[in-house]
Amino acid sequence: MAASIASFYSSDSYDSLRLRPHFPQLPDVTRQDCPENTSVPDLVVAQVALRPEAPAIVASGSALTYAELDQRANRLANYLVSLGVGPEAIVGLCLTRSPESVICALAVLKAGGAYLPLDPAYPSERLRFMINDARPRVLITRAAFEAELSDGPWKVISIDTDQDIEHFSSDEPAISINPKQLAYVIYTSGSTGQPKGVEITHESLLNLVNWHRDEFGVTPQDQASHLASVGFDAAVWEVWPYLAAGASLHLPDEAIRTCPELLRDWLVEKQITISFLPAALAERVMILDWPAHTALRFLLTGADTLRRYPSVNTPFEVVNNYGPTECTVVTTSGRVRIETSANRLPNIGHPISNTRVHILDENLQPVLFGTAGELYVGGVGVARGYLNRPDLTAERFVRDPFSIGRQARLYKTGDMARYLDDGKIAYLGRVDEQIKIHGYRIEPVEIEAALNRHPTISSSVVVACGSACEERRLTAYLVMSNGTSAAAAELRSFLQSSLPDYMVPSIFVKLQSLPLTTNGKVDRAQLPLPNIDNILRDEVFTAPRTPTEVRLATMLCSLLNLDEVSVNDNFFLLGGHSLLGAQLIVKIRGAFGVNLALRTLFDAPTISELSSEIERLIFARVESMSEEEAMRLLA
Repeated sequence: MAASIASFYSSDSYDSLRLRPHFPQLPDVTRQDCPENTSVPDLVVAQVALRPEAPAIVASGSALTYAELDQRANRLANYLVSLGVGPEAIVGLCLTRSPESVICALAVLKAGGAYLPLDPAYPSERLRFMINDARPRVLITRAAFEAELSDGPWKVISIDTDQDIEHFSSDEPAISINPKQLAYVIYTSGSTGQPKGVEITHESLLNLVNWHRDEFGVTPQDQASHLASVGFDAAVWEVWPYLAAGASLHLPDEAIRTCPELLRDWLVEKQITISFLPAALAERVMILDWPAHTALRFLLTGADTLRRYPSVNTPFEVVNNYGPTECTVVTTSGRVRIETSANRLPNIGHPISNTRVHILDENLQPVLFGTAGELYVGGVGVARGYLNRPDLTAERFVRDPFSIGRQARLYKTGDMARYLDDGKIAYLGRVDEQIKIHGYRIEPVEIEAALNRHPTISSSVVVACGSACEERRLTAYLVMSNGTSAAAAELRSFLQSSLPDYMVPSIFVKLQSLPLTTNGKVDRAQLPLPNIDNILRDEVFTAPRTPTEVRLATMLCSLLNLDEVSVNDNFFLLGGHSLLGAQLIVKIRGAFGVNLALRTLFDAPTISELSSEIERLIFARVESMSEEEAMRLLA
């Protein structure tokens, strides 16, 4: 099982490999032996024997004990076995986050099958695609959703109305689980526009659970939260490490899980000791006032880039985690220390147990220490591949050139990273989010780290705005702290103290909150386009006042793709540059009949100043004309 892999990591063969001098960096490995001949459902069953009356799941004011959880899961598991569910058989679970969703997932594992979480909140077209792609043997849902999901060869079970479940034994099914057997399939967004199903085995899930229990010292006294929607792989992490340790799992109401203030109050009231929140939500919770004494020991975060450090008043440890769905939720993890003047974002720590991380160039060669490269992951947590997608599996799961094992593979994450001086890893964003403007390669996370040090900014995201046919401009989307605001000029001056000019955004857009996906990640596709209503300005907007200013404003709006321009807005601070400036000079020549040098635009970058210069040139031209030329011009 995983133990055999761990033993290889500690062998002379591996040591000789990792010490070869032509590798400029060492593969990061943390070794941990895993118990042989066991699985996650075995660990849960062991807790049932130890503490049958202890609360396993608490929701809506009622608790489900470990004995009740086990009995209900066993009945359903035996029913599933009678329907032909066994090794490699997929069972779809179209259920909301609830005690039933946990019971059903445990039942599928006990039956030897693999569960497929399906969020009923997904668009029906997406749900149909995933179900038709996975072709589950059985689909478990509620009666309210049954009509939409019954069109297929799969057996549909309505968990709230099917009376057959109660006819089956509550004894443990006589099922043996192989470590290489499929445990769950979870769909993640695909670059082609279609979701792809990631196949995770029992040994990968067990490795995550064992690492988590050891790393955070999980005991039966712990009370953990389960907030993630079922279709988000963080739900896997929120459930199994705690049930395998005899802890209790608490599910807040829907209204609580997305409201920072209500969530803080709930965490305090329920005496939650460990909680996971997506980065965007964690940042908002971290800056709230907390009671001096709280039961919360660890606030775990991840799923997106963490852009904020805890303060000296934060009464719990913040742990930043990184991991693609293809690597069983968590790949690296690190405690976030208090930083008052950090010039970079919080790092993502070190690899978890039995995991290797490599930072490579385009030729799969290790980059120099401290140099940016693409992050590749190897070890026990790497998924089997993509369901029904051998082509995509071969593309993203590549042979591991650093391992002597013939079957060893690396997952190509598409994420940029580099090693820090202390050996921890700095996340630099997606390869496809890297921005290239005017020949410079820019990592948006560096700008976001600088922005988030400004006292008025709560959170930020930096993107490049502009279509393929337009000049792209750095645009910063900002959520301000406690109703504060700042002028664009102030923010530019602040950034210029730590960033080169080419990394200073041209446009700052103020938002009430960053748009999030259902999984709590920042949804960059939903960021609004900059417009007159959301752009931060240097001063109060002043509309064009003269015919010349009106014509210039029309030209600038067209060039810069803006709805309106104040007569005092700086052309270059709105995103203009020398190439667009040359186009503006040509337009001015055609509209006003005057020849301006490009230098003039640098000296007079506002509509007000440029209008005065154009009118001065027109008057000078008219004054130099003869009476006959002037009359001809007016004719």
